[in-house]
Amino acid sequence: MKRVLISALISALALLPATTTYAASAAELDSEANETIAAFKEEVNGAEVFLGQAVGYLVFPRVIKVGIGIGGETGEGVLRVNGRSAAYYRTTSGSFGFQLGAQAKSIVIAFMTKESLAKFRNSNGWQVGVDGSVALIDLGAGKQINSGNIKDPVVGFIFGAKGLMYNLTLEGTKISRIKKDQE
Repeated sequence: MKRVLISALISALALLPATTTYAASAAELDSEANETIAAFKEEVNGAEVFLGQAVGYLVFPRVIKVGIGIGGETGEGVLRVNGRSAAYYRTTSGSFGFQLGAQAKSIVIAFMTKESLAKFRNSNGWQVGVDGSVALIDLGAGKQINSGNIKDPVVGFIFGAKGLMYNLTLEGTKISRIKKDQE
C-alpha cells in the first residue's frame, strides 16, 4: 500500500506543469495579475467597487491542481496594496482521497480590514484555516458583490476554473512569501 501511495504521489507531481519549476519574473507576474483582475471585474458585477474597498488583495492568476489519489496544487501571485504590487507569494496545498485529473483556476483573496492584512503580512507562511479563515463567495451566474454579502475580514473568490477536477476550497492552503527580481 505504501508503495502505491508513493508511486501515486510521484505521478501526480510529475504531471504538474512547468509553472512549479519555472518562476515568473515580477514583471510577468504583475502583467498576469493585471489580466486576471480585468477578467474578474468583467465577470463579476461589483468587483471594481469591492476591490476599491479592500485594504489589500492577493491575486493568483493561475493555480494548477493535479491528482491521482494524492493531489498537489501550486501557483504564484502578487499582493496588491493601494493598487500597487507590495510582495509576491506562492500558494501550495496537498490532498489525499479519491481524485483524478487536472485543473487550472484563478484566485483572488481580499483583505477587508487593516488587522487582517497586517496579520497576513506579518506571518511567516500563512495557512488558510489555521492562521486565518477565508470566506469563499459563491458568485454563480447573475450574482454580484455588494456590501450585504461581504461581511468577513478575509474573502476569497475562485473563478475561471478549467479542467477535469473541480474543487471550491482553500482549506489547508499555505501561502508563503517569495522573492522576485524587482522586489
